[in-house]
Amino acid sequence: MKNVSILIPETAVIEAVADPHYMFKAVNQFLMASGKAPLFHVQFVGMKKEIKLENSLYTVHIEKLLKEVKKTDLIVIPAISGDIKTALKLNKDVIPWIVEQYQRGAEVASLCIGAFLLAATGLLDGKKCSSHWNAANEFRLMFPAVEFVDGSIITEENGIYSSGGANSYWSLLLYLVEKYTDRDTAILASKFFAVDIDRDSQASFMMFKGQKEHNDPEILKAQGFIEESYQEKITVEELADKFSIGRRSFERRFKKATNNTVVEYMQRVKIEAAKRSFETSLKNINEVMLEVGYTDTKAFRTIFKKITGLTPIEYRNKYHKPVV
Repeated sequence: MKNVSILIPETAVIEAVADPHYMFKAVNQFLMASGKAPLFHVQFVGMKKEIKLENSLYTVHIEKLLKEVKKTDLIVIPAISGDIKTALKLNKDVIPWIVEQYQRGAEVASLCIGAFLLAATGLLDGKKCSSHWNAANEFRLMFPAVEFVDGSIITEENGIYSSGGANSYWSLLLYLVEKYTDRDTAILASKFFAVDIDRDSQASFMMFKGQKEHNDPEILKAQGFIEESYQEKITVEELADKFSIGRRSFERRFKKATNNTVVEYMQRVKIEAAKRSFETSLKNINEVMLEVGYTDTKAFRTIFKKITGLTPIEYRNKYHKPVV
């Protein structure tokens, strides 16, 4: 029997509390239906007996207080909501418990923005982590010792798991089901919950928002110029000259401030503009390519797929909604 402790922090997202509970309970039903014993003992755990969520709209009844949990096999940390720093302060008392249980052999899995609470334990230092793509900049600023992996659905390292944003956490739940049971059970769960199994990227859902929470005014101006001039072909040398900074110093400062090289930043700005065009217009690939400053079709397709995980045609088919 695997003891699964679903931690209920203050400001937890109710769906990220209910969904893992439903998943592991459902898998027990699948196992019993096939003549096997149930595998998961699932409990809500927390600092107090009742935790109110989403402005008291929901109340979660805690089955076991943290101090009563002597040992567990898996801790699930749901997504948290609201201001992240405030949420971490509200939940500071659960951090020692997570660390203690991990040291006793428990595995730990964070769902979406729950990665911030996991990172606050220090257990992710020097390790890879995924979360919602929209939280990447804030996460990197708050936890520079953690390697945030852009576009990843699941990370796993030394019994610590994290998942991508929003509904991406279903992929991690399926991954854990397969790890603890078998492939057939995971496939059955994926069909039951109508979730794609083995989805390994959230890249196609990502919207690029350049990292601007830094204190380098010249680099901030350079970012603005790149974003305003995405239709042009600009070289790194031209940018450095424009802002009167030596090229090597410019590249170093740009990378430090934005977590992107200058070329990566220009590519991502151009591809973001291309995505918007595919979503809202009927322009063909060549028209969009030229519109965002590319002249080489192969290069455009290659970079587009690298950033989004989809070809331009696949992206258009997925996100373009014709006007009726």
